[in-house]
Amino acid sequence: MLELRELLGQESKIGSSWIHSEHKIDPDRSPFLSARMDVLLTGDTIQEIAEQASSIQLTDFSFKVVYIKAGDKLSYDEQRGVERLVGGKISGKANMKSPDITFGLLYRYGSWLFGVCHYPERAWLSHKQKPQNYSTGLSSRVARALVNIAAPDTEGVQMLDPCCGMGNVLIEALSMGLNIEGCDINPLAVRGARVNLRHYGYSDTLVMLGDMNDLQGSYNTALLDLPYNVCSVFPLEDKLRMLGSLRRLTKRAVIVSTEPLKDILNQTGWQVLGYAQVTKGTFVRDIWLCS
Repeated sequence: MLELRELLGQESKIGSSWIHSEHKIDPDRSPFLSARMDVLLTGDTIQEIAEQASSIQLTDFSFKVVYIKAGDKLSYDEQRGVERLVGGKISGKANMKSPDITFGLLYRYGSWLFGVCHYPERAWLSHKQKPQNYSTGLSSRVARALVNIAAPDTEGVQMLDPCCGMGNVLIEALSMGLNIEGCDINPLAVRGARVNLRHYGYSDTLVMLGDMNDLQGSYNTALLDLPYNVCSVFPLEDKLRMLGSLRRLTKRAVIVSTEPLKDILNQTGWQVLGYAQVTKGTFVRDIWLCS
C-alpha cells in the first residue's frame, strides 16, 4: 500500500483491485502490479463504448478484447458477450492467442472504461536466485518495492544504499534504470555484492568498501537497511551516528530496522512520511519513509 501510494500519488483502498491514477507507471516496476490499462474511451453503457470503438482501425496490428473483472458480477456468458460486441466494431484482424494489442473492458462506479492493456514481464523474478545471498537478506520482491518507495520518480535520481549487503537493492534499482551506488563496511558483503552485480551484467564498481559515516556527497534519496544482530542489540550510539550521517547525505530516505526506531528518528531530525511492516517467518522489519 505504501509503495502504490508513492508510485501512483494517492492512497489506495484495501481490497480494491484497480486504482485510477494519472501517473503512467510501467507495471514491471512493482511486484504488486499485474497490469496497467491506458483508458481510451469511457461511456455509461457498453453500447456507447461499442459505438466509439467503431472508429478504431487497425491495419498493421492484430488485437483482442478482454473483459476485466473489477468486483462486478457479470456472468461468464455476459462477459464474453460484451467482448464480442466491442471487438466486432473494431476494424482489424482479431487474434485471441497472441495479439499485437490487447484491449481491456472495465466496469467501475457505474461507467465503462476501454483501453490498451499492458502486462509486466516480471524479469525481476530471475533476481531471486543470486549466486551470493544472506538467508535474512531482503527478498527481491521487498527490495524492489522499497526502491519504488524511495524513488517513485526515477528521472535524474542519484540513489545511495549505504549498507548494501549482497546488493539486493542495487540490482533492483539498476534493473529499473536508476543511478545508484552502494557501500558496506563488511568485506565479505562487498565481495558478494560484486559477484551478484556481475552475474546480472552490472558493473561491480558501483559498490565500494567503507563506512557510511565517512561518505561524502549528496544524493536525491537513499535506502538504509540498518545492520542487525541476531544475538545482541545494535548499539544506540551507532544508530544515532548512522542516521545522522544519512541525513547529511540525503533529504529523503527509506529506513529499514528490526528494532524500534520512531523515537530515534525524531531525535536525529527525520520526519516520518509513511510506515509499513514486512515479515519473513518470525523475522519482522519496520519500514520508515522519511524526509
